[in-house]
Amino acid sequence: MLEVLKVIILGIVQGITEWLPISSTGHLILVEQLIQLKQSEAFTNMFNVVIQFGSILAVVVIYFHKLNPFSPTKTEKQKKMTIQLWIKVVIGTIPVIGGVLLNDLIESKLSNAYVVALMLIVYGILFIVIEKRNETREPKVKRISQLSVKTVLLIGVFQMMAMIPGTSRSGATIVGALALGVSRSVAAEFTFFLAIPVMFGASALKLFKFGLAFTPMQIFLLLLGMIVSFAVSVIAIKFLMKYIKNHDFKAFGYYRIVLGIVVFLFFGIQALFK
Repeated sequence: MLEVLKVIILGIVQGITEWLPISSTGHLILVEQLIQLKQSEAFTNMFNVVIQFGSILAVVVIYFHKLNPFSPTKTEKQKKMTIQLWIKVVIGTIPVIGGVLLNDLIESKLSNAYVVALMLIVYGILFIVIEKRNETREPKVKRISQLSVKTVLLIGVFQMMAMIPGTSRSGATIVGALALGVSRSVAAEFTFFLAIPVMFGASALKLFKFGLAFTPMQIFLLLLGMIVSFAVSVIAIKFLMKYIKNHDFKAFGYYRIVLGIVVFLFFGIQALFK
């Protein structure tokens, strides 16, 4: 029963932090200090994949009509624009594919709490600085159809930079898009769409690597985590899109800075008493 509660909590954390630009890694490393699943390493790795899969399914469900180029309710022009959207998503994913080559190096050199804390603070400051700059500027891109190939590629580069732990994939792409003159709503939506091939690809690779040799109870926990992550992700995505209609991202910037300091102090003090 305790494992079930842990899975629910981890699913909630994943669902919220995957889409809000506050770093799922930053939260999970703290939560996992308090809540550790009493399972094998293979199960834990698979669990992290499955709850991410739940999060990405939320995007597909919420935006299914917008992403479906074959919808019978769309006009030919709308279908063409949907295909163009997918082409932009593919283009934006190209830098990430190149970044995969650096994945092992990043994991071996940068996967620690101090890097996570630093990236939380750095991108928190960037959110605040960019939003303050944008207060006197009108967005150049107010619709996804206005995104140029150059802008999409640059947003993809920012997404690649999110491979550094603590950066936040959504945080990096949104910061990049805002800096390039993209409106908040377009920045957030395009971030969601860019996540589809990236997260599906990562999930597929890990599923292939670890397989599904688990007990019935473990399979139940995996499914439970995915369902919780999916449900919470739906709420988080809808909240974010509603929130940014009347607010900017500065609040997330301040939150990231505070969280970064907490992470740094937590692990710094822990290291002192070892």
